[in-house]
Amino acid sequence: MLMAVVPVSVPADAFKLRLERTLISTVPRAAFYNLAELRYLWLTYNSITSIHPSSFVNLKALREMRVDGNLLSSFPWEGLRDTPQLQILSLHNNRLSILPPHAALFLHNVTYLDLSSNRPTGARGPHETPGLILCLHDNPWLCDCQISMLMSLCSSVGSPAVLMDPLLMCSRSLGQAGMLLTQTDFSRCTRPSVQPAATKVVSPLGSNVILRCDATGYPTPTLTWIKTSSLLTRLNGTPLRGTLKMGDRWSIISLNALSYRDAGEYRCQARNMAGISEAPIKLRVIGIARVFQPSKKKSRRIMSKWSPMFNQPTRTLAKFKSPVLRKTSRKLQSVHKQKKKGFIENSLSDTQTIAHDCHKVSCPLYLPM
Repeated sequence: MLMAVVPVSVPADAFKLRLERTLISTVPRAAFYNLAELRYLWLTYNSITSIHPSSFVNLKALREMRVDGNLLSSFPWEGLRDTPQLQILSLHNNRLSILPPHAALFLHNVTYLDLSSNRPTGARGPHETPGLILCLHDNPWLCDCQISMLMSLCSSVGSPAVLMDPLLMCSRSLGQAGMLLTQTDFSRCTRPSVQPAATKVVSPLGSNVILRCDATGYPTPTLTWIKTSSLLTRLNGTPLRGTLKMGDRWSIISLNALSYRDAGEYRCQARNMAGISEAPIKLRVIGIARVFQPSKKKSRRIMSKWSPMFNQPTRTLAKFKSPVLRKTSRKLQSVHKQKKKGFIENSLSDTQTIAHDCHKVSCPLYLPM
């Protein structure tokens, strides 16, 4: 009778465990906890559809793991934290459709990773691990910018990744299906370039303002607005986006009735498969200064307050740049001299006129009080 579960009666000092062509469909939590000395684990050609993320607990000595020929649509990459000595990992002939970027975080000592005969359309992450041999043949590759970066890495001198099969073919791409990956033209893949309409914007409090940025790249990038290191979820206005042509995109945000909270740095971020770029726009909100114009009644009070000072010497009169102020200053000095000599009996009307002229031109209070 075929085995349907992972056995628990395995000797604790087992060096190698091989479970092959069984009816095992799941690998439970801590399935090999008692096998601390295990070096080789083969779970090949079974019916395994799922592996618990904690299945490999206590396998600190494991060097090789083969899970070929199963029905896995996903693999618990984070579970490899419990296998720090793992060097060989083979997942050949499964149904893996997604190869997540974070997988590279758990492949510290892995030097051979076999992902052949699966269903991924792109690969990101694992090829960034130094010294890794990556097997990717017999997969339905989508020849896009992601796979182009992998191909570029494999073809570079001193590359940490090795392409085992140079005859890999594109199964899906824009006009390049059936072509070899090594012959595919990826020259159109370009990282986004962002150009804001203005990098600095100054607008009055309570006004309306529109911020705009344009981006180019291939594939056509997506645009996102960010403010103060967080995604703009609440906006004074609604972002609008549009595409001019293939590879070009624009986006604007309309901010209405500006408040001081709207001030700050806005970043327009463009993203596509080839990379990410962004451009800052600084918005400054300023208040409106009110010009003070005294009323006629207040002007009379100011004039009456100035009247007593004309009985005092004008020792503190300054040199004025304005011709009107210089003329007013000379008049005041002349009236004071004539009054002092006794030529003028009543100079109140003259001094009031001078004070009024001085007030009209915003005369600085250089006169003694």
